[in-house]
Amino acid sequence: MVGEVMLQHIAGGTTPTRRTITQEMAVSPQGALGRFQALMGDMWATTTTAQRRQLWRRFSQWTARQGLPMDPDAAVLFVMATGVKVQGQLAYSKAMAGSFKHLGIPRQPLYSLTSALRAVGADIPEHQATPMPKEVLIPWAYGQEPEVCLTALLAWKSCSRWGEVYMLASEQFLVVEDNEVIVDWNVTPKGKRGAPFKPSKYVVIRGDLTAEIARLVRSLQPFSQLCRLSTDAVAKRWGRTLGMEEYSGHSIKRGAYTVLTQLMAAGTLKVPGCLVSRVLKHEERGGERTVSDVTLKYGGDPVAQARMLLTWEVTQHL
Repeated sequence: MVGEVMLQHIAGGTTPTRRTITQEMAVSPQGALGRFQALMGDMWATTTTAQRRQLWRRFSQWTARQGLPMDPDAAVLFVMATGVKVQGQLAYSKAMAGSFKHLGIPRQPLYSLTSALRAVGADIPEHQATPMPKEVLIPWAYGQEPEVCLTALLAWKSCSRWGEVYMLASEQFLVVEDNEVIVDWNVTPKGKRGAPFKPSKYVVIRGDLTAEIARLVRSLQPFSQLCRLSTDAVAKRWGRTLGMEEYSGHSIKRGAYTVLTQLMAAGTLKVPGCLVSRVLKHEERGGERTVSDVTLKYGGDPVAQARMLLTWEVTQHL
C-alpha cells in the first residue's frame, strides 16, 4: 500500500508534452546507460578514480584467492591483511566504504574499522611534506616558462597545493588588476563543484606578487587551462633541481601555512584562525569561526595554532 502511494506520487503531476516524449523515445536504454556512465566518470577526480579502481581490483583478486564474497565484511579483512601502517589502513577503509556506498551496499563494518583506526591514531600523519620557503620557490619560478611561473606564484599566494592550481581555467579569474586578483575555485578542484557555496569559494589576492600574477594571467588564452605541468611532473622537475629534491606537491601549501603561523605567533598577523583555514580551503565543519581540524593537522608552530583557537578571548575575562 505504501509503495502504491509512493508510485502514485511519483507518477502524478503534469502530462508530458509530445516533444519530451519524442526526445525520450529517441534515446535507447543503451544510450541512456552510456550517458549515466559518462556522468559517473566525471564524479571523482581522475586520480581518485584510478586509485579506487586499483584498490577494488586488489580486493577482487584477494577475495577470489580466499574464497570470500566481495562484501564489507571481507573488505575489513582485506584492509587488515594489507600489512600497511594504520594511516594506510585508514585510507583504504575510507576508500572501500566510498565504493560500497555508491553500490548501495551497507558498509557499517568499514565504518567500525575506520573508528577503531582513528582511536589508535591513524588520523595523525606519520610524515608531512617539507615546507617550501618563499625564498626558494620564487627564484625557481622566475626561471620557468610563464605558465609554470604563474602556477607557482598563485599556489603560494593562495596557500594551495600544486594540484589545486594547475588545472584552473582562465575564466576563473574574476578580477585581474595589478593590485587585486580574484579567483573562483568552483571549477577545480572537483570537490568545489560538488559543494559550490562554501566560504572558501573565492580567494582575493593582494600585496606582494599580485602585479606579476595579473600580468601572467592576462597572457592566458581564453578558456585555456592554467598549466599542463601536473603535480608528478613538477615534483620530478624539483627532484632534478639542486636544493629542491625534498619537495612535493604539498610543499608550497605547507610553506605558506608555516609563514602564516609564524606571523600569528609573533602577533604580527591578528586575524581569526578560521580565515587561515578558509584560505587553505579546509572544510569548516564547525562553522565560519572555527579552525578546521585539517588545518591543525597540517602542524607547524604550536604557539600559533594555540592562538588561532581564540581561547584567549574567553580567558582574558576571568
